[in-house]
Amino acid sequence: MMKQENAEIVAVGTELLLGQIPNTNAQWLSKAMASIGINVRHHSVVGDNLRRVEEQFRIAGERADIIIVTGGLGPTEDDLTREAFQQLTGIPIIEHKSSMEKIEAYFAEKQETMTSNNRKQARVFTGADVMTNNTGMAPGMIVTHNDKTWVFLPGVPREMKRMMTDRVIPRLQQVIGRDTVIKSTMLRFTGIGESKVEDKLLDLIQQQTNPTIAPLAQDQGIAIRLTAKAEFDQEADRLIKQSRAAVMERVGEFFHGTDDQTLEESVYSLLKQQGYTLGAAESLTGGMFTERLTAIPGASDVCTGAIVCYGTQVKEQVLNVSSELIRQHGTISEACASSMAENVRSRLDSDIGISFTGAAGPDSSERQPAGTVFIGVYDKSGKQTVEKYTFQGDRQTVRERAVLKGYELLFNLLK
Repeated sequence: MMKQENAEIVAVGTELLLGQIPNTNAQWLSKAMASIGINVRHHSVVGDNLRRVEEQFRIAGERADIIIVTGGLGPTEDDLTREAFQQLTGIPIIEHKSSMEKIEAYFAEKQETMTSNNRKQARVFTGADVMTNNTGMAPGMIVTHNDKTWVFLPGVPREMKRMMTDRVIPRLQQVIGRDTVIKSTMLRFTGIGESKVEDKLLDLIQQQTNPTIAPLAQDQGIAIRLTAKAEFDQEADRLIKQSRAAVMERVGEFFHGTDDQTLEESVYSLLKQQGYTLGAAESLTGGMFTERLTAIPGASDVCTGAIVCYGTQVKEQVLNVSSELIRQHGTISEACASSMAENVRSRLDSDIGISFTGAAGPDSSERQPAGTVFIGVYDKSGKQTVEKYTFQGDRQTVRERAVLKGYELLFNLLK
């Protein structure tokens, strides 16, 4: 039996190219393929154009053993997946009786008149393994052509996932002729740059075979992806555990979480473990910091609230920052950030207060250049710190980076 291992995912739909909807199918499919040990080498997206779809199919068929196609199986004129594959291969298309009966029954049940173009959804390739669509109308298909396995799936995510789970994965495990798993984990770090991570792990990266070690720069800091390939889950887990220990020995002091864990979730966990509550005074960030914390289920255990003190008057009258302090130092200053953090802790009866003030841009403010940010932290013991940062980027980027730095500062203080 031919052991096919390399796959390509082709998404058909102009709406994907226009950015009207994200290509979440490709992400989900890649994880599903990895779970059975199949390497996805390419993701492709092609618009609803017959010539271009056929050309993309030709390219995919030349470089992959398994090609998974999503989209283009619907009833409209721009659903061209079947036609493009027929032009490439010459495989005849026929109407699938049971699929047509299912479509007709759907419209009868809804007491709606079925338009003739819906018959198109029941068209399948001769000799295909036809997969019933249990959550929609258009069936899926698995076709073997020139020793390549082609899988045609609807573009609607819930329909695609059901077919993939119920029919495609078991079939592909037969195709590759063995059980293999590819497992990955993400180690997340904060307070260290990508170049420094790579420098500390350079020899491990250069010597990597299985598992692989890949540093990734992301919005919330640095992540290191460990990926292991093995015959069994337990062996893959053992390999990842071994590599993780080697990585943590070098950069463990900057580690904050794994996989999808965010920095704010890590801070939430530390606050809860230590029995602390947090209140925020947000000028520059306008509530963005607290919004991310309160998005976590159970955040009321650690977050007493926030005061959005954008205007000077609010800083003075609500947060009790003295007008004299503001007159001497300005609102964008270490002194103001310190007072905001101390006073918000008291006003909101929190164990810790954190404050944000600065010039988000695009223009300077109070003679401070755009991107200047002060973040203050004050705890109930009287310990306080204020950090000054200078961020590059547009207004939104400066605000987002300030929020991230606030969580990084709290994480380092709490851990």
